[in-house]
Amino acid sequence: MVASIPQAMYAVIATGGKQEKVAEGQQVTVELLNVDDGAEVSFVPVLVVDGDKVLAGSAVASASVTGRVLGTTKGPKVNGFTYKRRTNQRRRYGHRQNYSLVEITSIKA
Repeated sequence: MVASIPQAMYAVIATGGKQEKVAEGQQVTVELLNVDDGAEVSFVPVLVVDGDKVLAGSAVASASVTGRVLGTTKGPKVNGFTYKRRTNQRRRYGHRQNYSLVEITSIKA
């Protein structure tokens, strides 16, 4: 018989239309949050796993995930090019998305 190794606590949070798996003490980049640096933010947990116990659905309503905003960062530059054939109409553009860097401070089930 193999003894089960206890898993560390982690959560899946929803922010900016995306879901991210986070653990306590982890730094994650999320869509830009309009808050000051050092501010506390709370995220909506979708799933919380604490060892053998898994909270999902309506049971996760009592859970909370909080973090501290460390600052803003920029993502990779995306270069684009549009053109219309036979008309000498061309356009180059670039875009670089801003993100918030957040450190997860606590996960409570």
